[in-house]
Amino acid sequence: MEIRSAEISGVVSLAQGVPSFDTPECIKKKAIEAIQEGRSARYSLSPGLLELREAIEYDLSKENIFYDFEKEIIVTAGSIEAITATLLALIKKGEEVLIPDPTYTSYQAAIKTAGGQPVFFPLDESAGWALNLEELEKRITPKTRAILFCNPNNPTGTVYSREQLLRLIELAEEHNLYVLSDEVYRDFIYDNLDYFSLSQFSGFRKRIIHIFSFSKAYAMTGWRVAYLATDQSLARKILPIHDALVTCAPVVSQWGALAALEMAKDDVLFFKQSFLKRRELICQGMDEMKDWFSFVHPSSAYFVFPRFENRLKEKLERIELPGKIQAGLREDQKKSLSWKLALDLMTNARVALVPGSAFGENGENHLRLCFGRSEEDIEEALKRMKNYFKKFF
Repeated sequence: MEIRSAEISGVVSLAQGVPSFDTPECIKKKAIEAIQEGRSARYSLSPGLLELREAIEYDLSKENIFYDFEKEIIVTAGSIEAITATLLALIKKGEEVLIPDPTYTSYQAAIKTAGGQPVFFPLDESAGWALNLEELEKRITPKTRAILFCNPNNPTGTVYSREQLLRLIELAEEHNLYVLSDEVYRDFIYDNLDYFSLSQFSGFRKRIIHIFSFSKAYAMTGWRVAYLATDQSLARKILPIHDALVTCAPVVSQWGALAALEMAKDDVLFFKQSFLKRRELICQGMDEMKDWFSFVHPSSAYFVFPRFENRLKEKLERIELPGKIQAGLREDQKKSLSWKLALDLMTNARVALVPGSAFGENGENHLRLCFGRSEEDIEEALKRMKNYFKKFF
């Protein structure tokens, strides 16, 4: 949608999940110092700078998560590289990886890159997009090798409860499955909601891969730096794949990540407070379009995932998009009402959003709106959407 919207003049985008903020000055300054002092010109060790891994160990320990920086932490070129390297190391061709529906769309590509088969299990929208563990268990077969999910969830903004996670890890133990826990939005949890990481279950550490990215928390999406932490028995298998893929994460970005952990906590707090304000702004706007949408109030991250009502679905079914607008779509996308609405909004309202079906079958009849963007963009997008529905519906 970002690529398509770039071809249309004047589009306001709430599509791609990137924060509007620049990287904090303390991070940029330390990275520049590393360049000037000649500390970024050469590869680091493949698992990453010792200084950064030691800081990661300390940072995790404050959350009662304990990994050895020398043997159990690998700095990666973004979280998706961490996920892909892990899958390449741990699953065989044709094995299945369970992922929630809806969930971050790139998981499917990572699983397929590793030769695996993604298998969706539905989240329960009526329960605030909670894990549907009964449906998860039904989909476990002899071919199932792992469970991959993000907590908090993208696109729904859900935070999974301690009880749900305990049952999930019990199922993984019972069926000998690996669990990849992607926690890139853990710094943006609202309303004093309790957050629990699977990595705090130390008794299951030999099957858990803990993944975190600096991209969202520290406004560093362009720096491409993240990490995974796991038991050394798994880290030993993942490290050669990581080395083959990227040798090491960008060294200048690693110095920036070290500065983030040491100096940017106040910046993260400022980002969180800003996202809280933007969450209320976008939810108010969606409330004002209640004739067309219903939604679960997001409790984390910076996405809202509204469902469009039957009244809107009936009208969408009668719309025929011009062939040039549908160009490049797969047949299933052409049949999707969420794609139809997203493309029509982009064409007639100049607003770019992500169709819900991009996140799985259970995301159909939804749209994802990112409130990580500026207040000005959010207000303008909502204004254009309201005018669009008045004019065309």
